[in-house]
Amino acid sequence: MLSITDLSIRLAGRLLIDQSSVQITPGSRVGLVGRNGTGKSTLFKVIRGELAAEHGSVTLPPRWRIGSLAQEAPNGPESLISVVLKADLERDALLTEAESATDPHRIAEIQTRLVDIDAHSAPSRAAAILSGLGFSAADQLRPCAEFSGGWRMRVALAATLFAAPDLLLLDEPTNYLDLEGTLWLEDHLAHYPRTVIVISHDRDLLESSVDQILHLERGRLTLYKGTYSSFEEQRAARELLDAKAVKRQEAERARLQAFVDRFKAKASKARQAQSRVKMLERLKPITALVTEDVREISFPAPEKILSPPIIAVDNASVGYDPAAPVLNRVTLRIDNDDRIALLGANGNGKSTLVKLLAGRLAPFSGKVTRADKLSIAYFAQHQLDELNEDASAYDHVRKLMGDAPEAKVRARAGAIGFSGKAADTKAGKLSGGEKARLLLGLATFFGPNMIILDEPTNHLDIDSRGALAEAINEFPGAVIMVSHDRYLIEACADRLWIVADRTVTNYDGDLDEYRRLVLSTRNAEGPPRERSAPAEKPQRARSDNRGSLKKRIAEAEAEIARVSEIITKIDTALALPDIFTRDPKQAAQLSKARANAADALARAEEQWLEASTQFDEAAG
Repeated sequence: MLSITDLSIRLAGRLLIDQSSVQITPGSRVGLVGRNGTGKSTLFKVIRGELAAEHGSVTLPPRWRIGSLAQEAPNGPESLISVVLKADLERDALLTEAESATDPHRIAEIQTRLVDIDAHSAPSRAAAILSGLGFSAADQLRPCAEFSGGWRMRVALAATLFAAPDLLLLDEPTNYLDLEGTLWLEDHLAHYPRTVIVISHDRDLLESSVDQILHLERGRLTLYKGTYSSFEEQRAARELLDAKAVKRQEAERARLQAFVDRFKAKASKARQAQSRVKMLERLKPITALVTEDVREISFPAPEKILSPPIIAVDNASVGYDPAAPVLNRVTLRIDNDDRIALLGANGNGKSTLVKLLAGRLAPFSGKVTRADKLSIAYFAQHQLDELNEDASAYDHVRKLMGDAPEAKVRARAGAIGFSGKAADTKAGKLSGGEKARLLLGLATFFGPNMIILDEPTNHLDIDSRGALAEAINEFPGAVIMVSHDRYLIEACADRLWIVADRTVTNYDGDLDEYRRLVLSTRNAEGPPRERSAPAEKPQRARSDNRGSLKKRIAEAEAEIARVSEIITKIDTALALPDIFTRDPKQAAQLSKARANAADALARAEEQWLEASTQFDEAAG
């Protein structure tokens, strides 16, 4: 059991958690929620032992393994599958020792333990996790160094999940995922067999993947049974009860104080008045839950409604190399009040499509027609790094308003959520959510006809995501969304487009149907991924394919040699004359280990044969 007892945490002089106690039973799946900056990530550091508490304690069962997402993405020449497999430290150590062990008794112990931890099925389990997170079979054999930082963070997540720790701590794990990866992760966490605590602002993940909500608010931790919607209902009921209790206590306090004021000067009533004073002192105040107001998000309306369609694309191809376009035969139209969400795994071309719509990429062929004086606002997460860290929200707004009076500039800064002193805070000191709000305000500053939002929710808490959904629904222009937040899509989108197979198609189903489609096909190898660099020529692609197949052949041969050596060592241990009489249980486990190793050898030989056949076909 994870026991948090009378815990107080202070960071940089600020009290984040104040004398809170919580008990989390083994096997619980807990969603840790609360406003940004309340101390959720800091609590994780204390649980991991990286930060000392000011008071109280966090205790875990002595043999529990804690796993959490690495701060730095893996990098280097190792293949993705190798990186993930090495995350199981015990398996990796046993396999390393098995290669050099000579004592038959130790060999038997190693192989018995490998059977216990199901080591021989590890490659298929690792491959399934990588596939669920969006990596094709070919990708899994490529070096980590070939992938971008975001994709390598997915590898780090895969490694953490593969290690299957007794306590899994995940801090905003969906920030590096697309919608398809998020749907897979929700399903995986819902069936996680051990204890998991996940910090998330994703309503659907908290609704489908956890069975308890741990709420951190105003320094207090409160554990609620049930999913996020159940938590909201319980908290609302608690707020109502606390408000009534406060009202009753205020009435009682007023009655006692009135008695004291009336009779404290009378000698005959002095003792009774003193008694009431003591009662007042013992009457501990009830703190009513104060609902923190959420700053609204609003988008200024366009000055003029344009004639539809505002964008029409006819049989266009687009990408970064005319010889290998990312998207082909794209035909679509966008009208004034459209709310369109783009679906499809990262790498299929969603970013390419929005760049085409925003006019940042020209088509190689076909035609794109835009309405006269069309104004487009474009928001993408990477633009947060483009804010001037030394400039305040006021400075950023002033830059857009020229010589406008001070009062008007501050009024506009306040309109996008930065009033008073907040307007003068440098961007470098703003939280991720505050930076996102500022960038949203700057991108839509002049009242666009269409807004393109590329993962706008990554740094927004649950309430701010709700405010964003309201802003989208109230905006009179068109909105194109790319988001892994299912709640935002369901709340705002009335059309779904799938970007896959190098084109764009309309999807007539809803997100529940799409979720079933993703989970049923996630293990299948997807289409080639979009590259930031120009695509290679077809001949080079064939050469790269042969290189990949040659690597698969070499890896299969190495696996055949490794497993064959293990079988030889097991046979040596089984050949001991007294093994079956001295330790029949160990002998049985050793026999099972040999059978598993034989199965692994057969799989490796099949992989070698398949890769060799494909290599011969590619060479021919």
